[in-house]
Amino acid sequence: MMKNIGFIGLGIMGKPMALNLINRGYKLTVFDINEEAVREVAQAGAAAAESPKEVASKSELTFTMLPNSEHVKSVIFDENGLIEGLKAGSIIVDMSSISPVVSQEIAQRLAAHQVEMLDAPVSGGEPKAIDGTVSIMVGGKEEIFAKVEPVLQCMGKDITLVGDHGSGTTAKLANQIIVNVNIAAMAEALALATKAGIDIEKMYEAIRGGLAGSAVLDAKVPMILARDFKAGGRIDINAKDLRNVLATAESLEMPLPLSGKVAEMFEELIEDGKATLDHCGLVQYYEKHHQIEVGKGGVAHG
Repeated sequence: MMKNIGFIGLGIMGKPMALNLINRGYKLTVFDINEEAVREVAQAGAAAAESPKEVASKSELTFTMLPNSEHVKSVIFDENGLIEGLKAGSIIVDMSSISPVVSQEIAQRLAAHQVEMLDAPVSGGEPKAIDGTVSIMVGGKEEIFAKVEPVLQCMGKDITLVGDHGSGTTAKLANQIIVNVNIAAMAEALALATKAGIDIEKMYEAIRGGLAGSAVLDAKVPMILARDFKAGGRIDINAKDLRNVLATAESLEMPLPLSGKVAEMFEELIEDGKATLDHCGLVQYYEKHHQIEVGKGGVAHG
């Protein structure tokens, strides 16, 4: 049983996931450029490292949870990166949402150093990261997955080996299409109902038990009604995911018009200074263009 674990990336998702591992008795060595996040996790029992190299030197298994492909490659391969401290037979599990092409490239480069890798992005947002019930979609070798699965079970609930390297990240891209197009459809519906002047809260209660009901609807409508856009899934991170979706689709010569439109909407919100809001803040795209504010009263403004 692997007890010495590294964790790099203590952001919205990574920090609560690392804390769950500590609470389950694992010995963690952690690193993040956010020193406050490192201090908080260290106070819970982790050892703080000064570099990814130091994390690797003390860990049999290292998790990375980082914003994008370049961050992951930098943490692994740059000076003082994981690659400088990893021992043969070590395992890296990248839980970031990155390009499948990059996941496959990293796995190949690590294999040359006799280091194994799984790509294992997650879905569920901050609440599920906190309570340890994120969904985890995994790509890599079956025998490596079997070794790591007991540790993954401390952070997630529905854990599935999808296929070989890159399969987990591809499944996450599919997940992000469904989530973000769903949020856009929900925001469009709320905007229409607001413009028509009906009570949004009553409309939500009327439709949530039918076919339009969804986890997205139940998670995000209450946030919108409360004007609570504190990020569980940030607009800029989801925009990055959709850029990866569109790049992957382009490589497959496959146009994705819905994903493309939602990506454009996210980019406009980023330009408007809303990058750090929760992705349900997409409703503000419609509010801006139709001079309305979605709220409990269903009153249109402007």
